[in-house]
Amino acid sequence: MGRNEYATRVLREYRCLPGTCGRILRADRCLALALHDRGVELSIVEDAFVLAVARRSFRSDACTLEPIRSLHYLLPLIEELLNTPPEPGYLRYLRYKLNKGGVHLEA
Repeated sequence: MGRNEYATRVLREYRCLPGTCGRILRADRCLALALHDRGVELSIVEDAFVLAVARRSFRSDACTLEPIRSLHYLLPLIEELLNTPPEPGYLRYLRYKLNKGGVHLEA
């Protein structure tokens, strides 16, 4: 996948995430391109989306959280997934729980 196609896909999926403002900043595009340049697989970025939405959705104060305003919010989760991959099946389980709760992710 080319650099621009990677960034476009990351940004499209990010913009549609529950809890985001739904807009893309110039810094978001720069980060998406930088992730491609670093060789971060698209699946890792998509898994970070799942992790972020799950952690926010399952909080007791989820309805009072401020919206995610930048892709940079997800950078620590991407690093977490790169440094400490979750147990096999964990992200599939989170997707299932989110879907069961009415939260549907594009990826």
